Amino acid sequence: MNLEKFFHPKSVAVIGASRSPGKVGHDVVENLISFGFKGAIHPINPKSQEILGLRCYPRVTEVPGPVDLAVISVPAVVVLEVLKDCAAKGVEAVVILSAGFKESGAGEAKGAKLEQELVNFAREHGIRIIGPNCLGVLDSYSCLNATFAAARPVRGEIGFFSQSGALCIAVLEWSKAQRVGLSRFVSLGNKCDVSEIECLRALADDPHTRVILGYIEGIDEGRAFLELAKKVSLKK
Repeated sequence: MNLEKFFHPKSVAVIGASRSPGKVGHDVVENLISFGFKGAIHPINPKSQEILGLRCYPRVTEVPGPVDLAVISVPAVVVLEVLKDCAAKGVEAVVILSAGFKESGAGEAKGAKLEQELVNFAREHGIRIIGPNCLGVLDSYSCLNATFAAARPVRGEIGFFSQSGALCIAVLEWSKAQRVGLSRFVSLGNKCDVSEIECLRALADDPHTRVILGYIEGIDEGRAFLELAKKVSLKK
């Protein structure tokens, strides 16, 4: 699967949606609505019947019709169970916002084990993952804002990806304040699956992206990245 379902989904499920402003699961739903997403938005929370005027479902498997993109914001220990529901529903693109995986301090070994279990399951079932421990994804041309960031950028021609969540927030605030528009935005987080190489390729193929920016803290496949960057820089 290419990454287009992350940027042009027809329906988005927010698993761990919340009625409480300020919580990640609430802010993602609010951003999807306020950014003007035209597709279906499905909040998932077994304790709520409605969130921000949208019908809420107890599990993603109970959503009527297909789900193209799932955004997960639940405690790390239950993410695998949620991912199993996504597989049963046929979801192929998943953004995991949840923290508590290999980035976590004292529990790093346990968190790394949890993260590897996610990767193993996803690969067995044809699911692609952005994250975990990330801010989300955004495509200003499809009006998709599947992030929990407060700042909302203007539309433009700069595609941005980053491993650093703090830098992601700073770039979104800068984009809004300086009126420098973004086309696509990807917070990679722990990049357990989707990497900077695939982000670079997706931005290179995007007709709305003219300039590509990336903040990278480590590259697993350095030679492949350099070879791709050389080709991409001929046109972007």
